[in-house]
Amino acid sequence: MTDAAPSGPLLTMTGMTKQYPGCLANDHVSLTVERNQIHALLGENGAGKSTLVKIIYGVVKPDEGHIVWDGRKVAIQNPGHAQRLGIGMVFQHFSLFEALTVQENIALGLGSARERVGLRERIVRISNEYGLPLDPDRVVHDLSVGERQRIEIVRCLLQNPKLLIMDEPTSVLTPSEVRKLFVTLRRLAAEGCSILYISHKLEEVRALCSAATIMRLGKNVARVIPAEKTVKELAEIMINMDLHAPTPRPLAPSSAPSRLVLNKLTIRSPNHFGTDLKDISLSLKGGEILGIAGIAGNGQSELMDALSGEILAGKPDSVLIDGVPAGHMGPHDRRRIHGCFVPEERNGHGAVTTMTLAENAFLSGFTRRALVRFGVIDTKKTAAFAENIIKVFDVRTTGPKAQARSLSGGNLQKFLVGREVLQEPAVLAINQPTWGVDAGAALAIHEAIMALAAGGAAVMIISQDLDEIFVLADRIAVIAGGRVSAPVLTRDATVESIGRLMGGGSAPAAAGEMAVA
Repeated sequence: MTDAAPSGPLLTMTGMTKQYPGCLANDHVSLTVERNQIHALLGENGAGKSTLVKIIYGVVKPDEGHIVWDGRKVAIQNPGHAQRLGIGMVFQHFSLFEALTVQENIALGLGSARERVGLRERIVRISNEYGLPLDPDRVVHDLSVGERQRIEIVRCLLQNPKLLIMDEPTSVLTPSEVRKLFVTLRRLAAEGCSILYISHKLEEVRALCSAATIMRLGKNVARVIPAEKTVKELAEIMINMDLHAPTPRPLAPSSAPSRLVLNKLTIRSPNHFGTDLKDISLSLKGGEILGIAGIAGNGQSELMDALSGEILAGKPDSVLIDGVPAGHMGPHDRRRIHGCFVPEERNGHGAVTTMTLAENAFLSGFTRRALVRFGVIDTKKTAAFAENIIKVFDVRTTGPKAQARSLSGGNLQKFLVGREVLQEPAVLAINQPTWGVDAGAALAIHEAIMALAAGGAAVMIISQDLDEIFVLADRIAVIAGGRVSAPVLTRDATVESIGRLMGGGSAPAAAGEMAVA
């Protein structure tokens, strides 16, 4: 991919330090990435990984330290400078304009008119080659999170980088797509492109990466060969504590009441390029967790919106929450009848990032937590609710007055899950429960979901992470083309069989009323 390079590391960072008000994000961090190497950067949310890679990409300027790039000392001024040096980055949180098309967004990331020649054809060729198909004419606001991530990856690969920084690139890919991406990344490394790989999927890190730098609380704590460590050992180094597996739950008894029922739910997507839902019939009993697997863009967003009331069903009895017809109800009324919801996109949808945690706690909790008194917000009670979320879910923040945007992705996700769980719903629907969060945060979220189900709630999780679904779900169904397959008991399913359904290996038929195990 690149011309022959001189000897020595491609990237060496020494003594990198970055201080923010009240937070030492990087404390004399060192990092070395060799040529042709796939190098993992690991650490729990808030460990300082994002700050470090933003320094590499020129988004953040360090207070101390120096960088040697390709044999010479440099001060990376901005992302444009980084790109000219040969550094590309795929961010976890996307930098896309929603009103523009895929091609227009990619064009904005290219430096000259010459680079835009034949762009449409290159997008199609590169995206298909890497197993991340894109339609250049699709408008971004109509795309799922997974499809938006594809744009970021393809945009970066089109720049032919010497160093490719990837932040959680497989979080919304199927197992077959992950394998295809890994083939591509290994080929890129063999051809001379080094890769700095940030992921909380530690089994993937063990399989892909030849070296790993582990950070904790802004410092280097270890450099290891991932294949020589177990997933548990890597996670425990990251979070500096012993991990334990969640306690298995018994299946919901056949006498348990149905708390969420979908009855031939059929809706047209409000997005021009969205996926219509077709004749979905499901029934979840209290104490049950149902996992909905699927490739991004197959109706997951529409299903979540139909559950939460952001898209109204044609008939009231298309959605029953705790026995109450709710298909015609909006989100507020569905919360009144004991439904709670965690959307896929935490920034802007799950939380208003410029508002405080207390204000965000109020947004969804004011009804079920009685946070309004005589038409006026009870600020003391609201702050107490936010403080309780922070305490129970170990959210790393300065307090309820902190803005949501000041939290790391994992800590904001813990806060949003905690906000819904502590409202003690009868039904919880959650889309991508642990997208982009570390092992410790994922364990906390999983335990909260399982505890809620153990208390009698019906829980539906929608996730592209099959490992997560197999850990949490009692039964698994697959959504493809807006239809949902007949659910199977998790103990009777395999990753391969579910992955084939997700990838279209066998077209799922619309499920009838779900049989209760």
